[in-house]
Amino acid sequence: MKRIRVGFLGCGNVGGGVYRLLEGFREEILHRYGLQIDVEKILVRNVTKPRSVEIPECMLTEDPGEVLENPDIAFVLEFMGGEEPATAYMLRALKAGKTVVTANKVALAMNWHLLQKAAMEHGCGLYYEASVGGAIPVISTLSTSLRANRIEKVMAIINGTTNYILSRMAREGQSYETVLRDAQRLGLAEPDPASDVDGIDAACKLSIMASLAFHCRVTYPQIYREGITEISDVDIRMGREMGLTLKPLALAKREGDTLEIRVHPAFLPASHPLSSVDGSFNAVYIHGHACGDMMLQGRGAGDMPTASAVVGDLLQAAMVEKHMHPTFANTAEPDSSLVFTDNWKTRYYIRLSAMDAVGVLARVADCFAEKNVSIASMVQKDAAEGRVMLILVTHEAPEHALASAVAALDPRKVQVQSVIRVES
Repeated sequence: MKRIRVGFLGCGNVGGGVYRLLEGFREEILHRYGLQIDVEKILVRNVTKPRSVEIPECMLTEDPGEVLENPDIAFVLEFMGGEEPATAYMLRALKAGKTVVTANKVALAMNWHLLQKAAMEHGCGLYYEASVGGAIPVISTLSTSLRANRIEKVMAIINGTTNYILSRMAREGQSYETVLRDAQRLGLAEPDPASDVDGIDAACKLSIMASLAFHCRVTYPQIYREGITEISDVDIRMGREMGLTLKPLALAKREGDTLEIRVHPAFLPASHPLSSVDGSFNAVYIHGHACGDMMLQGRGAGDMPTASAVVGDLLQAAMVEKHMHPTFANTAEPDSSLVFTDNWKTRYYIRLSAMDAVGVLARVADCFAEKNVSIASMVQKDAAEGRVMLILVTHEAPEHALASAVAALDPRKVQVQSVIRVES
């Protein structure tokens, strides 16, 4: 039997789940792996605060040094969230020779290069399966299972809150504002939902996934980001009539040294595997040159799904003889040979409000043709108060050309209501 002592940084929802899993699964862990895992100290903001799980008071501390400087603690599990002070505490732990397991996508996306450098210099491990996709084994799949592949594309739904909102809008025909309020009431969205609905959470996760998939550092500033706050139930309904499903998409593609890394709502064909990912579920769709297409799906958040990933990392870290790290140049900035494009090619859904007058439709078509944007289909809805709703779907076109075509429309005659990318 091997005994290991661990310390927690934070004990909120995820930390409580990890504590419950370690206690409730103790006998199985001992039987399967010969490991006795003891929680030594838990850093909290307030030791007197009521908690969802019963923890002996002697384990709790408000002093980070009791975790970070305790020579008996070999593994530090971080659940604080946010960039700081989590990054500073993890660096202290690593520099003290303690292996770190974290669920913190923000700290990792922003400071991965610093954390990995400290881990390698001090001969300890840095594990982060729980930082993307909760219980879904995305990190290990990209890091080990698919390492004989050249990954060419990753498409993912990696924020459960936004997927829940868009799924309910589609199912019930309700507005964004109404569904968001419900999500906040149910605890699925924060009182300040900006990190989720503005795409910040998904962009941090995509930074990590794309770096591993393409074997190069993809930093947060390189990611194009667009939230779901302007999405209308009208567009979801119109898209469904055209066989399209709206999803909060995180997308990364690589062709040679050119990368496109973006987070935004996008229509997918109803037949696409990601279209059926409903509610708060997450999924990651991967294309590799050898493996072809595959998809991983499951619970992307929550105390126990995330705890599953954290404890899995802890067991792995406790059993290996040598900790492994990504071998790409993990630096503060991407390699200078890489080109991050913002002129990707895709199809587009465009909703217009146009004057119901002779020649207006022809002029719309001309504006797009002049910018070499081909219209695949055009649907006109019933006129009201002298205007008509036009729904256009283009063939594949460059982003800059599409933007130029839309800008060329005469706003006195045609008003652009929405532009949504269509992926496949």
